Amino acid sequence: MAEPTAYRTDGDPDACRADDAPGPYPAGDGAGGCRAGDEAGGYRADDGPGGYRAGGGLRAYRMVAAMWIRSTMAYRASFALTLVTSFCVTFFDFVVILLMFGQVRGLGGFSFAEVAFLYGTTGTAFGIADLTMGSLQRMGRRIRDGSLDVFLLRPAPLLAQVAADKFAVRRLGRVLQGLLVLVWSLVLLRGEVAWSWGKVLMVPGMVACGAVIFMAVMVLGASALFWLQDAAEVTNSFTYGGNTLLQYPPTVFAQDLVKGVVYVVPLAFVNWLPALYVLGRPAPAGVPSWAAFAAPPVALVCCGAAALAWRAGVRSYRSTGS
Repeated sequence: MAEPTAYRTDGDPDACRADDAPGPYPAGDGAGGCRAGDEAGGYRADDGPGGYRAGGGLRAYRMVAAMWIRSTMAYRASFALTLVTSFCVTFFDFVVILLMFGQVRGLGGFSFAEVAFLYGTTGTAFGIADLTMGSLQRMGRRIRDGSLDVFLLRPAPLLAQVAADKFAVRRLGRVLQGLLVLVWSLVLLRGEVAWSWGKVLMVPGMVACGAVIFMAVMVLGASALFWLQDAAEVTNSFTYGGNTLLQYPPTVFAQDLVKGVVYVVPLAFVNWLPALYVLGRPAPAGVPSWAAFAAPPVALVCCGAAALAWRAGVRSYRSTGS
């Protein structure tokens, strides 16, 4: 039988080339490799199953997330109930702060409005990260039972598939709750803060950069699960635990811990350092004042580290061995 005109094997039955093929998934010089160049899919895996172009990753993420959103909205009453439940459950964290300030006037030298500002900024940033990347928590289980192989077989970026799989719209309740507290705190701070355009722009900037930093930490934690499949709770200590840590003023913690979240795991750039600038307070001891403006480059560095860690984890993956 004559060879199909769309594919040329060049002597290797496992390697296929489709330079003249109409489809969006031509293969390169090795089995399983695919290159899309400027094709519609935008997927690249020249160096391994984890490589991809950003455009193809966003497209795949949107498609998978939209599928799960449609399935969720098929039961609107159930969705509304879970959304309200998520909102109420996360609000109990703030109830603790309300009860605390019912007994004291300040916490570490910070007023209720200032603590609410810290809570609102980190809660909103973490909520956005949890909404978009929260499904990465299942990586350890997928690696243990081999279900990750299903994602590797699909012609789409692995990270986009795993992050969007079982997209939970109910997590939007955490975002709404954090945003509500943030708006409330800004109303309370109207007369306490000398607002300028720099401080006004800092608020949305710190939320956006904080969300990116949390996402990068989630990807780093998921990457570690390629080697430590049962360490999901350890990685959660840096995400959920970091969110809880940032809800309170840095002055109530030991200086070594503050320096650790500045120079080791840079969670302080989510809200502590930018918030101190907005509130007109000095930076912690040993931290330069310009660090309040370093959140964008820190977020980019975190993304780069997360990308390298994810690529290394995918390269090391050997399935379950069964």
